Amino acid sequence: VFSPWLYMIDEAARVLLADEAWREPDPAGYPTGGEFVAQYLDPLARTAAIRGNLLTSACVTSITRKGFDKLKSAGRENAPFAITYERSLASAATGICAIDTPAVGEHQLLARAVIDASGTFEQPKPLGASGVPVMGERTVQNRIFYGIPDVAGSDHNRYANKRVIVIGSGHSAFNAIVALAGLVKSAPATSISWLIRRAEYGQMFGGQSADQLSARGELGTHALQLLDSGAVHIFTDARIGSVERSENAVAVITDDERRFEADEIIACTGYRPNLEMLRELRLALDDRTEAPVALAPLIDPNVHSCGSVSPHGWAELRHAAEPDFFIAGMKSYGRAPTFLMLTGYEQVRSIVAALTGDMAAALDVRLVIPETGVCSRPGGNCCEVDPVAGASADQTGECGCGTGCCGTASAHTIAIGAISWEPVPA
Repeated sequence: VFSPWLYMIDEAARVLLADEAWREPDPAGYPTGGEFVAQYLDPLARTAAIRGNLLTSACVTSITRKGFDKLKSAGRENAPFAITYERSLASAATGICAIDTPAVGEHQLLARAVIDASGTFEQPKPLGASGVPVMGERTVQNRIFYGIPDVAGSDHNRYANKRVIVIGSGHSAFNAIVALAGLVKSAPATSISWLIRRAEYGQMFGGQSADQLSARGELGTHALQLLDSGAVHIFTDARIGSVERSENAVAVITDDERRFEADEIIACTGYRPNLEMLRELRLALDDRTEAPVALAPLIDPNVHSCGSVSPHGWAELRHAAEPDFFIAGMKSYGRAPTFLMLTGYEQVRSIVAALTGDMAAALDVRLVIPETGVCSRPGGNCCEVDPVAGASADQTGECGCGTGCCGTASAHTIAIGAISWEPVPA
């Protein structure tokens, strides 16, 4: 995770954890995903204020209005939300108390309000640039891992001494490339091919040593060094046209008919929200980003980076046709990749304030974020703002793109005062 612990812990959560003899991680340290769970989320889930109201290993399959499909209107706003979920056997192993600990199987509960913060992690984008699986992709699912595999751990045998293709040009791909290169030391027959859609890769690696987020800069530097050393073979202009089985392997064919054979494919092509579970709700979502319509122009990745997104909360996240239903967190950004943890915490604080009747607090949206530069602007790959957020950087660092960026980090507060809104019937 490229944000240090300083920007990963919610203030309300810190208060709860203070009563549990919790040892706060070094604010300047950068957690891995596993460390974020073990050192923060798991202790938080076990606090007295949360554990009795937490239901684990529960997969939500649908959220609707009880007795109302999308077409029915009269009395709709007075009907409770019906959340249908399935509970797996794994729930018994968590050791965390749950709501009445329901049995394994399908269940339903009713609610006055719903905050859907289910994220996008389990909804990876397919290999194709068109947003749908390429020809043959569904038939070789057992050869494709979507995301970042645990190459050094549980997935070691899957990739050791295998021909591996990594597809994607973001930081997830960097992680996969670096991990696979480390595997070569113990499994020298492992070969790594990297396919990207970009015509050139020179500016793909960001600010490197000039990046104010040192962990991210080091990752880009390491990935570039692997290319320069010949440990990884990169192929540009590689738009995937189809995938097919090839004897005991799999073949990736590009639109220009280049053919790459491998034993395994790692797809680092991004994520998007699961909207199927919300099909019977009347949601106001942008037709491009799939974010709430009021939020969409604030986060459009064609215009904004993480740090240029304005603080926002209840007013931007509500859906007039479904009072008291909200999508928050990474899922609220739809297909935009510019989400920050701190932004999500403030979203939920604002929503909960509105649900409890404190509209002054709901509309007083504040966010303290650092100002740092990063050399990767949408469309231009230079002098964007940082994923730990902030305004545009000073023109001081070296970007390798003809101008400078990556200025000095500093903290600032952005506040939104009065926001015009129309009250929704309770």
